Amino acid sequence: MSKYTAQEQLEQRITRKFRKGSGDYQLLEDGDDILIALSGGKDSLALVELLGRQAKIYKPRIRVRAIHVKMKNIPYQTDLKYLDDFCAQHDVPLIVKEGSFDAETDTRKSPCFLCSWNRRKILFATALEMGCNKIALGHHMDDILSTLLMNITFQGAFSTMPPRLKMRKFDMTIIRPMCLVSECDLKELAVLHGYQKLKKDCPYEEHSHRSDMEDILKQLEKMNPKARYSLWKSLTNIQEEMLPPKIS
Repeated sequence: MSKYTAQEQLEQRITRKFRKGSGDYQLLEDGDDILIALSGGKDSLALVELLGRQAKIYKPRIRVRAIHVKMKNIPYQTDLKYLDDFCAQHDVPLIVKEGSFDAETDTRKSPCFLCSWNRRKILFATALEMGCNKIALGHHMDDILSTLLMNITFQGAFSTMPPRLKMRKFDMTIIRPMCLVSECDLKELAVLHGYQKLKKDCPYEEHSHRSDMEDILKQLEKMNPKARYSLWKSLTNIQEEMLPPKIS
């Protein structure tokens, strides 16, 4: 019989994968000033908790702050007091920014794209204003693998969201410290820690291909329980001699 409770095992597993991902991909370094993108969902709440705890450890010495971007024309029912109290509980300062977009200004792009683009624009601008050198996003392993499947299927490209991405246009690095953490563990953590659910009421939200890919990932795991780890390994196990030559 294990000497640890199920909750303790879950927390240890998530922490272990968080630290492994951060170490393997050199996501956290001495002197980092990190801005967390806090949407209010379970993933970003978990990231606040993990990075807030990590900031209290002597090495690497990092500074952590969080930002919540509220789009005025999207009726998300975000409890700002809850987010502020949650961040305060983990000693992570929170700032809130507001923005908006006009879905009629660019009919070539979907409202979801415009909303996401404007959120990111505010996020990057704020990070630069605050002197942060890194932005932390709450994507987990399932997100990264689903993106891989989407890009293969719809773009004909073997690519995904990397754990660490150095921006080309300005001095900023995107990090995804939960890249090795599974969504099922985060769902369980959200229940155990009593995370408040983010209530969405978006007029543009609809069924997306991402949810389809998440279902496909689950089907692959039914065929092979370790399918996610094989997919992850494939990202750095490119056997070019076994692939068609690139035709220019």
